[in-house]
Amino acid sequence: MTDTEKAPATGSTPSRRTLMGWGGAGLALGAAAAGGAVAMARDGDDLEPTAAEAGGEVDFHGTHQAGIATPVQDRLHFAAFDVTTEDRAEFVQMLKDWTAAARRMTSGKAVGEGAYGGLAEAPPDDTGEALGLKPSRLTLTIGFGPSLFGKFDLADRRPEALVDLPQFAGDNLDKNRSGGDLCVQACADDPQVAVHAIRNLARIGFGKVVIRWSQLGFGKTSSTTPDAQTPRNLLGFKDGTRNIAGTETDRLKKFVWVDSAKEAKDAPWMNGGSYLVARRIRMHIEPWDRTSLQEQEDIIGRDKGEGAPVGKAKERDKPFLPAMKPDAHVRLAHPDSNHGATILRRGYSFTDGTDGLGRLEAGLFFLAYQKDVREGFIRIQRHLATDALNEYIQHVGSAVFAVPPGVRDKDDWWGSTLFSKEA
Repeated sequence: MTDTEKAPATGSTPSRRTLMGWGGAGLALGAAAAGGAVAMARDGDDLEPTAAEAGGEVDFHGTHQAGIATPVQDRLHFAAFDVTTEDRAEFVQMLKDWTAAARRMTSGKAVGEGAYGGLAEAPPDDTGEALGLKPSRLTLTIGFGPSLFGKFDLADRRPEALVDLPQFAGDNLDKNRSGGDLCVQACADDPQVAVHAIRNLARIGFGKVVIRWSQLGFGKTSSTTPDAQTPRNLLGFKDGTRNIAGTETDRLKKFVWVDSAKEAKDAPWMNGGSYLVARRIRMHIEPWDRTSLQEQEDIIGRDKGEGAPVGKAKERDKPFLPAMKPDAHVRLAHPDSNHGATILRRGYSFTDGTDGLGRLEAGLFFLAYQKDVREGFIRIQRHLATDALNEYIQHVGSAVFAVPPGVRDKDDWWGSTLFSKEA
């Protein structure tokens, strides 16, 4: 776990918004149970419980952005934006304004002067739907897409690792749900808190950016909390067993965080950052539900109840890959089948009504963090070309982003390492 996940200081005076939150909607109990009764935070080398059970706060500042190795919250609102302004200074000022708003919202405070009490003839600074709600472990994580580097004379600052994803077998990508100049990932235990955050950033960015596409998610499908119960996806199987935990500093350093001395010599501004791949994966729920249990388990490579790999008794038993069918999902996706390639997953389920033919528009919104997309997601996804699961899923949306390092202190801002002149 990173120093972006410190618990609020004890003995500090609660804000007006926090006091109001004690009587309002709070942390979903189901999310606390799924992620462990108490989420964990790291302060130096010591682990201590946060106030997660009370809708607590995740520190906005740190070496790395919160929302990556942070214990996974239960709700998501993800938005990709296109830049509409051609004025670099105006865009940089927007990033500073976004940072100030994010700093306040993640601590449970209203944006600017709040949603009421100001000049009656002017729109309020905050939209107001999160009044009385707790921070709910809200994290906001920003990323920059490849297309941004075609603007503002940034071409020579695009990292080599920020590649355009190739076409993969079975892709049926909707351009209206793909790409984007930048993204913001809002995760929280209260869906209204996450939606409020994206809404206010979009409002602040009016005239400078516009939402290209967005996705709501529920029911986290991966955990970054060690020994927590592994969540299930909409296929009914446990998902993300042995995902990188926020406390596994060695694995985070090896697979997630960019080191400018090694991976980012061409882009030192990415030191401490990561790379995000976002994929909207449609699940063909109806044919899956008519598939026999044995075939479902053969396709995944685990049993549906315990989640144990084929031939094993417990979920976390080391898989014996040769015991699985050659096209089993777990066998093909396992690091041992991909030259050690490993990614940190923060996926969410989604349902978006029906497709007009009586079938659920549902699936997995897949979020994967890694230090190099070429050695992480691309390598694994190519190896999944023969995955038996492909009969029941299809990738319909896609985007990739460079996620810069964290905001260091109250004077720092999102993207400062990329845009500031001193950088």
